Amino acid sequence: MSTQYLTLVNSVLRRLREDEVSAVANTAYSKMVGDFVNDAKTQVENAHDWSALRTTVVVTTSSGTSEYSLTNAGERVKIYSVINDTSNFFVTYQTPTWVNNAVYNAGSTSGAPSYFTYSGVDSSQDTQVTLYPTPDGTYSLRFDLIARESALSNDTDTTAVPSNPIVHLAVALLARERGETGGTTAQDYFLIADRHLSDEIALDAYKNPEEFIYRVP
Repeated sequence: MSTQYLTLVNSVLRRLREDEVSAVANTAYSKMVGDFVNDAKTQVENAHDWSALRTTVVVTTSSGTSEYSLTNAGERVKIYSVINDTSNFFVTYQTPTWVNNAVYNAGSTSGAPSYFTYSGVDSSQDTQVTLYPTPDGTYSLRFDLIARESALSNDTDTTAVPSNPIVHLAVALLARERGETGGTTAQDYFLIADRHLSDEIALDAYKNPEEFIYRVP
């Protein structure tokens, strides 16, 4: 279930015994809480390949064009597998150096794309890939990937990753920022956050306990 930015911020404020707000930008403190929520969200996203962030991007090639964008995938992408649905085989990851060497040694080579490598981001900050050989026609390539979310900014922006670890980690980060040592300390909050994160990862991993998939390093 997706959770709104404002809901996350108010959940953190309540745990710190602070007043809730009607908008994240209401006060300087609620804005700071929002920043810590985003910091926590990033850490939680990076801790596990959440099934909620898994998606498929289909790239349709054109003859003579080797570089393509993974539209709407963003720049924080982890590719699991790529299938050339037109030719019915997997497209394998290779390093940029490998692809450059292949182009240099083989010259201008075209055909059904069999390899891909990362090649930065486009003007929309979406990940770009380079295919080798350069496609000699139209091919449908299916990218199975994890696309991590952008930072939350509007009150109604949502995150699909579990909210409990985000909230508890944000509380821990703020408690450390405030230097709290009495009652529940920052260290205690970090331990609580770790438990919530471990529980959520275990639940999410259980959805695909025996999945053997090709992963890009």
